[in-house]
Amino acid sequence: MTGIKDAKCVLVIGATAGIGRALALAIHDLDSKPTVIAAGRRQERLDELAAKSDRIKTARVDINATHDKLKQFVDDVVAKYPDVDAVVFSSGIQHIFDFTKPETVDVSKITDEFNTNYVAIVNLILLFLPHFLKLNAEGRPSFIIPITSALAISPKPNVLNYCATKAAVHSFSISLRAQLLHTKVRVVEILPPLVESELHDHQGTTPVLSKFWMPLDEYTKHTIEGLVRGDPEVTVGMSAAVLEKYEKGKREAVEQAYVRETPVFIPS
Repeated sequence: MTGIKDAKCVLVIGATAGIGRALALAIHDLDSKPTVIAAGRRQERLDELAAKSDRIKTARVDINATHDKLKQFVDDVVAKYPDVDAVVFSSGIQHIFDFTKPETVDVSKITDEFNTNYVAIVNLILLFLPHFLKLNAEGRPSFIIPITSALAISPKPNVLNYCATKAAVHSFSISLRAQLLHTKVRVVEILPPLVESELHDHQGTTPVLSKFWMPLDEYTKHTIEGLVRGDPEVTVGMSAAVLEKYEKGKREAVEQAYVRETPVFIPS
């Protein structure tokens, strides 16, 4: 089974905090010794990561940007790091909305959340795929690794738009994986449970959530194990239970149906 240890150069988008930062460092520490490109908005945090190792490179990006700007970012990364063969999509924002008080709902935040959590990820995947398919033609594997959430499957009403964006990426990942079955491009979806994070700080909910969330170090350990195994869906704790309860067999059914309906894509 192909796993993250087969990657030579891993780009982690959203590597300046939380799960993204932890995974960037953990991937760097694998005995396969990949190069890690840490990407994010906050330059001081990128500098802090780069200071840790010669194998940690950095790239500044705000993914809530136009298609042209994202294309320039991807073109620059591929030109500078032609061995890049994995992208982890960890960037994300979360807002609380109360639709019982519609006058309080800021539509611009809904748009930003949707663009950051879904549209930009799909855009970036589209932009990286020509490079990954070129690697495929050379016999090399590559990895598209979106980070969604258990909330993609079992939503929490006060963050309804966030859940919808994650559900969109989850559904997209299942279908994309089916479309790419005949290639060496692997789609690996990471579905975290509630994990220690800065994500909730601006909401003021961190003190309450910290009583229930999984410590980041523990979560990272289990997630890296799943990435090394080559699991198509990397789940830990509550997210594993949610996937088993609500979506057991869904991915396999989608893949089988796609192969039956499009025989041209049946692997040889």
